[in-house]
Amino acid sequence: MKKVLGAVALAVAGLFAFTGCGEKAGETVKIGAIGPLSGAVAVYGVDCLNGINLAAEEINAAGGINGKKIEIVSEDDEGNPEKSVNAYKKIVTQKKTKLIVGSLTSGCTMAITSLAQAQKVLMIAPAATAPAITEAGDFVFRACFIDPFQGTVGAKFALETLGAKKAAVLYDVGNDYSVGLTENFVKTFSASGTVVAKESYSTGDKDFNAQLTKIKNSKPDVVYLPDYYGTVALIAKQLRAQGIDTPIVGADGWDGLTDNAGDEVLNGFYSNHYAADATTGAVKTFVENYKAKYNHTPTAFAALGYDAVYMIKDAILAAGSTDSVAVRDALASSEGDYVTGHITFDEKRNPVKSAVMLELVKGADGKLSTVYKTTVQP
Repeated sequence: MKKVLGAVALAVAGLFAFTGCGEKAGETVKIGAIGPLSGAVAVYGVDCLNGINLAAEEINAAGGINGKKIEIVSEDDEGNPEKSVNAYKKIVTQKKTKLIVGSLTSGCTMAITSLAQAQKVLMIAPAATAPAITEAGDFVFRACFIDPFQGTVGAKFALETLGAKKAAVLYDVGNDYSVGLTENFVKTFSASGTVVAKESYSTGDKDFNAQLTKIKNSKPDVVYLPDYYGTVALIAKQLRAQGIDTPIVGADGWDGLTDNAGDEVLNGFYSNHYAADATTGAVKTFVENYKAKYNHTPTAFAALGYDAVYMIKDAILAAGSTDSVAVRDALASSEGDYVTGHITFDEKRNPVKSAVMLELVKGADGKLSTVYKTTVQP
């Protein structure tokens, strides 16, 4: 965790250095940013805000939006839904901001969607994948694909690429993200294969050996672990210690494993929003600029935050206004190429785009990294 905590400190310092030098009221385009700069999932929030800041700086360096510079107004919600509400109110009421990127996790985002809809605040959720996020109304968009798609992608990959016939699932029964992924993985995998074990645990659990014993006895070809990187790292250690050497598959919550796990996550694969080693111009430019500024490879959360700012910029230009209603209307009918893919929006304001599968590998230097494995189309 030392690297993560160091990154958090540097990012927070850089964030407030950037947001503390805004121009006079009315001379900037304010964009609010809500996410976890501290707490259990800070690695996600810090990277996302790094991406947001990088996009704003690039746009400002190119002349801004119709001559106006972007001013990022950020708040740390610590991954806590109650604090997400407080952060939202501060940004909207005190900072007079009606364009927001955030929050990050599904629970935190759900806590503020109804407020945003009622107050006509345009919000783009960069990484909240629960389907219900956009059901609050037409002011709520997202930059990421949704859990049903990720669960389906994981199952298709296990069946078609890994050739698995039998799957086991271990998931957090108290986490909407984990539950949603599990439901859709099981549904898709069961159409062509057999789910031989479906075990659960509660948020905060540390010992998974009882569930893993049952999974081992079911003799699966693959184990699906739909949770965030911290929990996945713990499970993977115990899973390998029990002699379960099958491939393990997960979703975008695995981002962060390369800095927080070891060999136990090798032979691991996860669905994600982009591949940092892709050769497309947009990805290469983004990764190079991000590395130059922050000295590490950007996760998907950085790419999604980056894309969300550019989507807002493009919508403002198309609308010819920063009014949230006008920006909403322009965004709903927009189409464009971004770091995380070619994006259009469906009727529920969810992006229609592909997903990639990444493999965790160990380099000659002994460090973990990810490499592109395959793409799954919507």
